[in-house]
Amino acid sequence: MHSLFAAISYGFASMAMVFINKAVLMQYSHSMSLLTVQQLATAFLIHLGRVMGYSKTRGFNLETAKKLFLVSFFYNANVASALASLKGVNIPMYIAIKRLTPLAVLIAGFFRGKGRPPRQVSLSVVLIAAGVLIAALGDFSFDLYGYSMAFTSVFFQTMYLVLVEKSGAEDGLSSIEIMFYNSILSLPFLLFVIILTGEFPDSLVLLIAKINSFSFLMLLVISLVMGIVLNYTMFLCTIVNSALTTTIVGVLKGVVSTTLGFFLLGGVKVHGLNVTGLVINTAGGIWYSYSKYQQKMQKPSKILSDPEAHRK
Repeated sequence: MHSLFAAISYGFASMAMVFINKAVLMQYSHSMSLLTVQQLATAFLIHLGRVMGYSKTRGFNLETAKKLFLVSFFYNANVASALASLKGVNIPMYIAIKRLTPLAVLIAGFFRGKGRPPRQVSLSVVLIAAGVLIAALGDFSFDLYGYSMAFTSVFFQTMYLVLVEKSGAEDGLSSIEIMFYNSILSLPFLLFVIILTGEFPDSLVLLIAKINSFSFLMLLVISLVMGIVLNYTMFLCTIVNSALTTTIVGVLKGVVSTTLGFFLLGGVKVHGLNVTGLVINTAGGIWYSYSKYQQKMQKPSKILSDPEAHRK
């Protein structure tokens, strides 16, 4: 029951977070400022929990921060570009593009000398990529900036996963501690970006004005809390079950999110090419999970690092 609860919790949190962020960005378009507020809230709540004795997390350590700096940079760059993409990309297409992460990780692994992956894994990610291309051709709401940010998010997520696997910088740290360091280390960079891009102080003025709306305030609070819940449940699912289980849950979540995305938050203008591409992309995702499952069964003593286990 504990394992089942962990899997269901992660699937729900991961699916809900995409729709919540999309809903917030439809009313408040300053994605970098939104991420800054989310990271401030995360750092504050974790610190408050430690001070009040609700959490046994350790305090800030400079040596640990140095080890996690690049990991944190790529993690937050991934989240920032993902949020930016949601402003212009509909949810089904966003999920389809994010499924390209395994392909990017496989390519990076090949150039790092890890060899070729099994044929089924290779074919499944090719099917995912083909689905994205076909779906994009039939996307009436095509937004160049949104698509660019989604592909940038895939790149940064790939760099993050490769760096974590290579450095082992997160060894010995709990999920909450990693979230704390991510939040602290990201704040100087995010503050610099929102000032450089001109978001600040206009974004702060708009946020204060928006907070007067009770519905937006509740949506913002839910977004801040769900950001922490998502990271915690992902960690819990991976530890209690396995990275493979987290991957499969992520794919199943993607199927449900894609379906709901056609109808919620403005929906999607349906086109035959778009629907066909999304179906092919989803089938590729399911095939990828099945291939990884077979690979795991053939090598039971080794838990494979999976790119989708860290999907936001």
